[in-house]
Amino acid sequence: MISVTALGELLIDFTDAGVSGGGQKLFERNPGGAPANVLVALQRLGIGTAFLGKVGSDMHGEFLLGTLVANGVNCDGLMMDPSYFTTLAFVALDETGDRTFSFARKPGADTQLRPEELNRKIISESRVFHVGSLSLTDEPARSATLAALDIAREAGCVLSYDPNYRGSLWPNVEAAKEQMRSILPRMDLVKISDEECDLMTDEPDPVKAAHKIIAGGAKACVVTLGGKGAYACTADGGTVVPPFKADVVDTTGAGDSFWGGFLCSFCESGKAPADLTRADVQRFVRFGNAVASLCVRKRGGIPAMPTRPEVDALLAGE
Repeated sequence: MISVTALGELLIDFTDAGVSGGGQKLFERNPGGAPANVLVALQRLGIGTAFLGKVGSDMHGEFLLGTLVANGVNCDGLMMDPSYFTTLAFVALDETGDRTFSFARKPGADTQLRPEELNRKIISESRVFHVGSLSLTDEPARSATLAALDIAREAGCVLSYDPNYRGSLWPNVEAAKEQMRSILPRMDLVKISDEECDLMTDEPDPVKAAHKIIAGGAKACVVTLGGKGAYACTADGGTVVPPFKADVVDTTGAGDSFWGGFLCSFCESGKAPADLTRADVQRFVRFGNAVASLCVRKRGGIPAMPTRPEVDALLAGE
């Protein structure tokens, strides 16, 4: 059973892995892409998922397809295109585990998904349909994303959104704001980071930004606050949910693992977005915080996603 379907980028994260014996920087190949990370997080927590997107018909595309299949993600909606190369992201880490990105995506296969290639059946049979914002940077993927959201809304899906700003992928900040905000009014469940508050709402303060998104129609909004936890907000108010302590090795996939945990708790609640209380969302966020705290203790995005027994053990120990 598919509970959550996501559309967007599936790519290779070449992650900083130190230097070679000859003094040259080494990069480790890791499967990644924010929507794919969310789905693997959900699968490892016991929630059925499906992915819609495109990779190249190349060694990296085959590797990514194999990774999702091995993790139980339904890939009937994943296209492989011989005309475009699988997108690559080179990820450098600083001493605190924070990242800088350089993309090989001019264009990458993930930007070439067309509306007519969408698997409408998978979308319409899903409870939650999730998107990020990297699929809005270029055509035809932008049109495919908008078409998929129309299909999902018509089918009665819960719409989930986690915008993910990467400045180098946009012509300028204003273009990013226009496109990233364009789908916000459609969404039921929204996650942004504290660094994206001003970009998404013109309110740099996380509390004001979250309440502005709720005023715009979202039923739940969460602002992640890095090492300070997350601000959980509904129409009846909001509160900061503290994080779990963790020795951070790599923050790649942290936000995605968090949102996977949140969506897992949402799905298991059986509630409609309009019925969510502040206490419900706080509970979902706490579970997401636990998932993220385990993810950052390992390298990479997808490889670092924790299992349900690991999360349950952490929660039981608190």
